[in-house]
Amino acid sequence: MNYCRNILETIGNTPLVQLNRVIGDIPALVLAKVETFNPGHSIKDRMAVKMINDAEARGDLRPGGTIIECTSGNTGMGLALVGCVRGYRCIFTTTDKQSKEKVDMLKALGAEVIVCPTNVEPEDPRSYYSVARRLSTEIPNSFWCNQYDNLSNRQAHYESTGPEIWAQTEGKITHLVVGVGTGGTVSGTARYLREKNPNIKIWGADTYGSVFKKYHETGVFDTKEIYPYITEGIGEDILPANVDFSLISKFEKVTDKDAALWTRRLAREEGLLLGYSAGSAIGALWQLRSELKPDDVVVVIFHDHGSRYVGKVFNDDWMRERGFLDDELKVSDLIARKKDRNFFSVDVNETVRSAFNTMKSHDISQMPVTDGEKIAGSITETQVLHFLLENPLQNAERSLREVMGAPFPIVREDLPISQLNKFISKEIPAVVVSDRSGGQHIVTQYDVIQAI
Repeated sequence: MNYCRNILETIGNTPLVQLNRVIGDIPALVLAKVETFNPGHSIKDRMAVKMINDAEARGDLRPGGTIIECTSGNTGMGLALVGCVRGYRCIFTTTDKQSKEKVDMLKALGAEVIVCPTNVEPEDPRSYYSVARRLSTEIPNSFWCNQYDNLSNRQAHYESTGPEIWAQTEGKITHLVVGVGTGGTVSGTARYLREKNPNIKIWGADTYGSVFKKYHETGVFDTKEIYPYITEGIGEDILPANVDFSLISKFEKVTDKDAALWTRRLAREEGLLLGYSAGSAIGALWQLRSELKPDDVVVVIFHDHGSRYVGKVFNDDWMRERGFLDDELKVSDLIARKKDRNFFSVDVNETVRSAFNTMKSHDISQMPVTDGEKIAGSITETQVLHFLLENPLQNAERSLREVMGAPFPIVREDLPISQLNKFISKEIPAVVVSDRSGGQHIVTQYDVIQAI
């Protein structure tokens, strides 16, 4: 029989998936290493198991002990899985900028979570580093994993992620793009790949508010580079021991806004529901696209799943509050601005006169024509007038079946208005919008003009 003895045996061997629409005119073959296929839905499962295996081998963690870690959520998820399978208590510290979904999922696996302030120095006793360190000294038979300086982190990727990518690309990889946080993924994977081919370029995605890029370029740890940022999982205000800067060809910084917008595009254009750092990685690739050639093979590592961010990156209100959607007006915004949101329609068996009277009484210029619960066609003021002028007395009592046009296109309420030009034209003056609650609305050319 073919089965796994526990959930930890399903970690690794994640697929490479070609990116097609989101990369635009990038000439290279771009492949995504989709780490959401791990059981904890992130790449951190790999190093979580490795850190605990090594701690057990050294005697640092014994049966019935406690796993302690400071985590942005994903490492905690991997460690929580180990705790469930092997019977360890788990205590995790995290920051108040992490999504509620991450905290809730850690608790769902039985972990205790302590939320600490983000905007404090690493050595501040309130920081999530310091609280984890303190707990490890106070709780007997506990082990603080310290993913930032524990070299088992990068060793896990040297032993698994690197070999997988090399084998999956048949050694043809020319570029690796990966977000850098603790440094384990980029350093371990890069070391393996560089041993196979020293010419492979390693591009690290960084964020504004992190020290990595300037330190890599100048060797100067500049505290002026440190300030709050929203992107989760990458960038640091410290230099973790796991980051081997000698293996990284260059760092590219991506803004919080761009990372969020790229993350949403990956979902809508590639069907990949991914975390915030995925947007940073693809954003870095886009910014460096001029350096790529048609025969290049690029692998972009996508760390975690979008389910951790449904209340943030994938929430329009959260995005709009931070000004991330100020240039992306949606169809739902047009509906919200309409004074009259009633959905008027006319039955296919009604007369032309009836349709004309409905449009006149509600001051509207177009309506869907329905057949039961289905939209069967459409009628416009122009169509009705032309039909009536041909023979006013006779045509007024004719059925709408004889005059109606094709149904208006149906669009989603989250469609950007910039894409409405694919549907609305001189011949098609309106669209039907279906909202999340099952309701329907009409959006017309006039509504677009009013909004603009």
